[in-house]
Amino acid sequence: MCGIAGLVDPSIPAQIREEAVQRMCSAMIHRGPDDLGIASSGPATIGMRRLAIFDPANGHQPMATPDGRHTLVFNGAIYNFRSLQGELESAGWAFRTRCDTEVLLAALAQWGEGALGRLRGMFAFALWDSADESLFAARDPFGIKPLYFSLEGGRLVFASEVAALLAAGTRAEIDPVSVADYLAWFAVPAPRTIYRGILSLQPGECLRYRRGRLDIRPAWTFRSIPDDPAPCASQEEFVRGLRARLDDAIRAHMLADVPVGAFLSGGLDSAVVAGLMSRATGSPLKTFSIGFPERSFSEAAEAEASARHFGAVHHTRILTGGEVARDLDKFIAACDQPTGDGVNTYYVSQTAREGGVKVALSGLGGDELFGGYPSFRALPALSRRLPLWRRIPGPLRSLLTGCLGIGGTRARKLSDFLRNARDPHELAALQRRVFSEGRRRSMLAPDVAAQIEGSPPFHPRLEAMRADVGADDMFSLVSAWEMRTYMADVLLRDSDVMSMRHSLELRVPFIDRPLVEWIWRQPARFRDDRRRPKSALLEAASDILPPGLARRRKRGFTLPFPVWMRKELRPFLEDTFAPASIGQSGLFSAGPIQELWKGFASGGEDREWSRLWSLAVLIAFVNLKRAELPSQASSAG
Repeated sequence: MCGIAGLVDPSIPAQIREEAVQRMCSAMIHRGPDDLGIASSGPATIGMRRLAIFDPANGHQPMATPDGRHTLVFNGAIYNFRSLQGELESAGWAFRTRCDTEVLLAALAQWGEGALGRLRGMFAFALWDSADESLFAARDPFGIKPLYFSLEGGRLVFASEVAALLAAGTRAEIDPVSVADYLAWFAVPAPRTIYRGILSLQPGECLRYRRGRLDIRPAWTFRSIPDDPAPCASQEEFVRGLRARLDDAIRAHMLADVPVGAFLSGGLDSAVVAGLMSRATGSPLKTFSIGFPERSFSEAAEAEASARHFGAVHHTRILTGGEVARDLDKFIAACDQPTGDGVNTYYVSQTAREGGVKVALSGLGGDELFGGYPSFRALPALSRRLPLWRRIPGPLRSLLTGCLGIGGTRARKLSDFLRNARDPHELAALQRRVFSEGRRRSMLAPDVAAQIEGSPPFHPRLEAMRADVGADDMFSLVSAWEMRTYMADVLLRDSDVMSMRHSLELRVPFIDRPLVEWIWRQPARFRDDRRRPKSALLEAASDILPPGLARRRKRGFTLPFPVWMRKELRPFLEDTFAPASIGQSGLFSAGPIQELWKGFASGGEDREWSRLWSLAVLIAFVNLKRAELPSQASSAG
């Protein structure tokens, strides 16, 4: 695990490139406080900051093949590196470390792009080929680890964080269209970022850059999952197979030469991870959770009960609104891009690192795979009724959606569904909307709103998802959409940024390629029990779970933001939503934003908290970055 960076430009001397890459690495020291390395070859300079997990005494990067042709920088963890090492040794490779980086380097030199299909893990890497003078880079299938890049003329710059690109002097200005995208989706969907000209490699993609030409293509898709072996024939066989593969995924993700712990909430997913980890280890597991003085929000008691059942050494961090208010400057500064999420991961990661672990496992991904979100029930129901709705005369449909559009949060969302969606994919492409289309446009400055005039209200991945995922299986369709949008652009991105801010490697065993591919080959009915969501996962781990956990009502992990925003966080919000703050960037329209804030602050619908919080973070982030980049032109023009 580390932060990687690089610059390819034949017009710049090596010394100048190395100074730029040094600045990039310095901007990511939190990602890798254990080691620094920079290497130049031809027109390329690549570098890294290392968080040493495997073979800490060795594994220095950049790492080169014995012949010097290939040089690698790598962020992530390859869990099957030992088995790959055996294959490569049979092919004649000799290894001097016990590190996954050296195995990845040999695999890429031996098999080229074909190595990607053999990798089990989370990764973003860049490989320089001095003979071909080309750079090959790739990102894992689900986007657990990030990779950003900018191409200006013949200059390619890449890094694990957007902030590192800025440190290299990459031309940057806030992109008004990305601001509009953020208001729709809680984050800027890849491949865009909040900055014009800085892009994200998307999950499962690889790129090749050679002599000014950049080629990007998908290396993994849902359609690429092989059909064999044959799917399970019964629910019982599926549950047995699922348990075996969960055990295998946990064992793989626990591999490390440093202490490993787990995040533990009061819910099912983290309990399954912690329980299987406890079975797999010979010593008490360290677990970490966040609790709150506001008991109606806190799952601290449930997490502690689970920890006692597993015999874990548990650490609960009681987080207050006052503490969050005092840390807001640190949190905003830690955001590589604005986000409506991430506060919980920021603090639990800090707690885990201070608690003595360098690696932590999380239950992230369980809801996406096993149907834990309301979307798994709402979208199939809407999809069944959509043909009947579309047969209603247009004027009457417009009247009904107009009435819904002036209602509460849920009514406005239903209005957007009914007004715009014509098929299951379009329903899914609206599911994660934060602000309705009308409200989003009203909050943007007129010249910014004009830039998105005529753009469809759907998520930008709509056509890619149509091509990748069939519409005949609604459960799998919703699962794929949740994984490719909210999970990738919000949950995984924030988990990486916030955990690495505290030099903690966060692993997500549910998002394990062999496990996901096996599940994807099974009939959806084995996962799709609408009366008992996630029952398959519960049954697969029933022998290890605490008594009573199956009867706990799922409520999701939510911080007490509705309370804090009216109390401890109110001064920050009052300042952020003041006319001078809203108008500072020229991107927003103050009236509708202030109206929304005043309605909430005076006792409006609690459900609006996440929309307001995400909006406040966006405004604060944009104002901060524009102050740091005073030379940029007006981004609203």
